[in-house]
Amino acid sequence: MKSRQSVLIRFGKKVRDKRIEKGYSQEELAHRAGLHRTYIGMIERSEKNITLINIQKIADALEIDVYQFFN
Repeated sequence: MKSRQSVLIRFGKKVRDKRIEKGYSQEELAHRAGLHRTYIGMIERSEKNITLINIQKIADALEIDVYQFFN
């Protein structure tokens, strides 16, 4: 369980870092990704175990490749 939480924390931090680099609010990122603003917040706070489809949506909205969340 601890490693699962760890990966969610690292992923959420990476989403937040990339969003801030782009100068996007959570609301703007959500709009660009076709997701709800509260969902983005939950991802960044490691409260959601996100699907691969939504990872791709967020990567597309941030104009990055998916692998950049994991390196």
